[in-house]
Amino acid sequence: MNEHLSNSKQNQIVKRLLSYLNPHRKAFIFAFALLVLTTAADIIGPILIKIFIDDYLTPRNLDTQPLILLAITYVFLTISKVVIQYLQSLKFQEIALIIIQEMRVEMFAKVEHLGMKYFDQTPTGSLISRITNDTEAIKDMFVEVISTFLQNGVLLIGIFIAMFILDVKLALFCLVLLPCLYALMKTYRHFSSIYYKRMREKLSQLNAKLNESLQGMAIIQVFRQERRLRKEFEEINREHYEAGIKNIKLDGLLLRPAVDVLYVLSIMMVLNYFGITAINSPIEIGVLYAFVSYLDRFFEPVNQMMMRLSIYQQAIIAASRVFQVLDEKEVAPNGSNNADGKINMGEVEFKDVTFSYDGERNVLKDISFTVKQGETVALVGHTGSGKSSIINLLLRFYELQKGDILIDGQSIKTYSNQEIRKHMGLVLQDPFLFANTVHHNITLHNQQISRQEVEKAAQFVQAHSFINMLPHQYDEILVERGATLSSGQRQLLAFARTIARDPKILVLDEATAHIDTETEEAIQIALDKMRRGRTTIAIAHRLSTIQNADNILVLHKGKIMEQGNHHELLKQKGLYYKMYLLQNGIDQEVEEVSEM
Repeated sequence: MNEHLSNSKQNQIVKRLLSYLNPHRKAFIFAFALLVLTTAADIIGPILIKIFIDDYLTPRNLDTQPLILLAITYVFLTISKVVIQYLQSLKFQEIALIIIQEMRVEMFAKVEHLGMKYFDQTPTGSLISRITNDTEAIKDMFVEVISTFLQNGVLLIGIFIAMFILDVKLALFCLVLLPCLYALMKTYRHFSSIYYKRMREKLSQLNAKLNESLQGMAIIQVFRQERRLRKEFEEINREHYEAGIKNIKLDGLLLRPAVDVLYVLSIMMVLNYFGITAINSPIEIGVLYAFVSYLDRFFEPVNQMMMRLSIYQQAIIAASRVFQVLDEKEVAPNGSNNADGKINMGEVEFKDVTFSYDGERNVLKDISFTVKQGETVALVGHTGSGKSSIINLLLRFYELQKGDILIDGQSIKTYSNQEIRKHMGLVLQDPFLFANTVHHNITLHNQQISRQEVEKAAQFVQAHSFINMLPHQYDEILVERGATLSSGQRQLLAFARTIARDPKILVLDEATAHIDTETEEAIQIALDKMRRGRTTIAIAHRLSTIQNADNILVLHKGKIMEQGNHHELLKQKGLYYKMYLLQNGIDQEVEEVSEM
């Protein structure tokens, strides 16, 4: 990634951010109107004091009635300014919070539709950082920067108008300050964008490292990796600190100190001007006070705007990272816009399918096979042979590069993802459970699945008995990933989740790997019932679990090396035969050890 965002790129990001204000135009105009009223009250104050000094105090014209009227007007303006400022600030906060809420939902929706290839390449912690930390930085821009720049921009315009009314020549001298301030702001934007971009990237890496460490804490502790992980975390943290220090130094040089120097020079210029004028003609003390007051009020908003530049730069960098996700092209594959195919039987056919994750090395090479309705096809092979890749393509997690996959004789591209998910049931080797009730984890908020159907599915897969032993049974709330359940119990719930949807195509990824022998026997009976009338594709690591499959595909380095049923493959005495002997040999060794 480039270390610097050009000014044109930053301007594009700002325009895109401001487009989020369009749906809230009326609320924004109302807040802006309140802001103008606040600014007007701020500008009128010095004029009232100038009138008091020049028209009443200096000539000793102490007429009570106009003085009381002036005092009441001044107090009224001050109180009105406080009230209106509160309402204006509240309104801007409401608009900002609504926009960030919408942006986070948009981000989350985009992430849900990204392809698996994107998740393969992007750390989870980095995505979390963009959805939470980066959007929070954007919120600060809407709250702090936009309201401050608008208010102070209006205030500066009002101040210059008032200055020109009081003294045209001196006001023209003060205009020289504007190009100086513009050059200062442009210089700050250039350098701070570099440092803030690095800070954001390091913060994202910190979140990624933290997420990885927390999820793998058991492995870290078992293999005594605490010191190594701590050093890696410290290194990223140090780099984040160094980027932050560079930006603090930049802030310390170009923000308030530089503006204060300009302020002192401008005061010297005004006092010199009035001093020279006083030689030839008398000066009005009220005008001098008003000018000094306006200069002070001029530089205070300038200081605020300069201080907000740091928030602005953080928001721009954060927004660029957010928009990178929103503009990501690596979306999940889907059917065409007019994809209206319906799955009726569930027959699956792979035709000369070639696939690569990185576009360079093919993990599947000309894969062709057919699974008819009611048949079971098992995929076996060593790690990296391509078994999971076949499943990933069938579930439309990735787009294939060559060949086609047919369901009921039609290309998979003619079906919408909704149709495919509706009629395809997946049981993974390591099932995922949500922090919710048992009932929710089976239905996953599918309102069409009744309570009776949930219990029937649980009974079907032998899960009903252990669920009834839970304190709240089907209403028992599980912790994250179902950590309080055993591996076998989590797997049984995954079976129930699949059966409750009555899929036409069943995909099993070593579904009995984490189930004890006694439970596995019961599950095998349930699986036999599940497979009846359904197209089943099963990945198997233990050959004993797929001996009854109608067809077994033996994969090696992305190719189908052998296929046939269990007995046919044993007769061939090829790769499958060697795998079978290896597994039986391991079993025999275990038996011999147990007998000793």
